[in-house]
Amino acid sequence: MMKKVTIRLDDQTAKQVLAQAVKHKTSLSRYIRGVLRYEAAYRAWREDRKPWPLKGPPEPYPKRDEIYDRPLFRRR
Repeated sequence: MMKKVTIRLDDQTAKQVLAQAVKHKTSLSRYIRGVLRYEAAYRAWREDRKPWPLKGPPEPYPKRDEIYDRPLFRRR
Protein backbone atom coordinates (compact mmCIF):
# COMPACT_ATOMS: atom_id res chain seq x y z
CA MET A 1 0.00 0.00 0.00
CA MET A 2 1.27 3.45 -0.88
CA LYS A 3 0.95 6.53 1.31
CA LYS A 4 0.52 10.02 -0.04
CA VAL A 5 3.14 12.49 1.17
CA THR A 6 3.48 16.20 0.47
CA ILE A 7 6.93 17.73 0.30
CA ARG A 8 7.99 21.33 -0.11
CA LEU A 9 10.87 22.24 -2.39
CA ASP A 10 12.27 25.55 -3.49
CA ASP A 11 11.79 26.33 -7.19
CA GLN A 12 15.33 25.50 -8.26
CA THR A 13 15.38 22.13 -6.47
CA ALA A 14 11.96 21.26 -7.87
CA LYS A 15 13.16 22.04 -11.42
CA GLN A 16 16.30 19.94 -10.93
CA VAL A 17 14.41 16.95 -9.55
CA LEU A 18 11.78 17.15 -12.26
CA ALA A 19 14.50 17.36 -14.93
CA GLN A 20 16.16 14.23 -13.52
CA ALA A 21 12.82 12.40 -13.51
CA VAL A 22 12.25 13.35 -17.15
CA LYS A 23 15.81 12.30 -18.02
CA HIS A 24 15.14 8.87 -16.46
CA LYS A 25 11.74 8.70 -18.20
CA THR A 26 9.79 8.24 -14.99
CA SER A 27 7.33 10.12 -12.82
CA LEU A 28 8.50 12.51 -10.16
CA SER A 29 7.18 10.35 -7.33
CA ARG A 30 8.78 7.19 -8.75
CA TYR A 31 12.09 9.00 -9.20
CA ILE A 32 12.11 10.31 -5.62
CA ARG A 33 11.16 6.85 -4.34
CA GLY A 34 14.12 5.36 -6.21
CA VAL A 35 16.51 7.96 -4.84
CA LEU A 36 15.32 7.32 -1.28
CA ARG A 37 15.61 3.55 -1.69
CA TYR A 38 19.10 3.91 -3.12
CA GLU A 39 20.14 6.13 -0.21
CA ALA A 40 18.74 3.66 2.33
CA ALA A 41 20.52 0.73 0.65
CA TYR A 42 23.77 2.69 0.53
CA ARG A 43 23.58 3.58 4.23
CA ALA A 44 22.84 -0.06 5.16
CA TRP A 45 25.81 -1.20 3.05
CA ARG A 46 28.12 1.35 4.69
CA GLU A 47 27.03 0.30 8.18
CA ASP A 48 27.86 -3.35 7.45
CA ARG A 49 31.35 -2.59 6.19
CA LYS A 50 34.03 -2.72 8.83
CA PRO A 51 37.56 -1.49 8.16
CA TRP A 52 40.01 -4.34 7.99
CA PRO A 53 42.98 -4.25 10.34
CA LEU A 54 46.38 -3.55 8.87
CA LYS A 55 49.00 -6.15 9.67
CA GLY A 56 52.53 -5.26 10.56
CA PRO A 57 54.25 -1.91 10.81
CA PRO A 58 53.72 0.70 8.09
CA GLU A 59 56.11 0.44 5.16
CA PRO A 60 57.03 3.04 2.54
CA TYR A 61 55.68 2.69 -0.97
CA PRO A 62 58.03 1.00 -3.43
CA LYS A 63 60.04 3.18 -5.80
CA ARG A 64 58.97 3.38 -9.42
CA ASP A 65 62.13 1.63 -10.58
CA GLU A 66 61.46 -1.27 -8.23
CA ILE A 67 57.96 -1.74 -9.60
CA TYR A 68 58.94 -1.63 -13.27
CA ASP A 69 62.22 -3.51 -12.93
CA ARG A 70 60.72 -6.75 -14.22
CA PRO A 71 61.39 -8.58 -17.49
CA LEU A 72 57.79 -8.08 -18.57
CA PHE A 73 58.18 -4.30 -18.55
CA ARG A 74 61.66 -4.09 -20.03
CA ARG A 75 61.92 -3.09 -23.67
CA ARG A 76 63.33 -5.77 -25.87
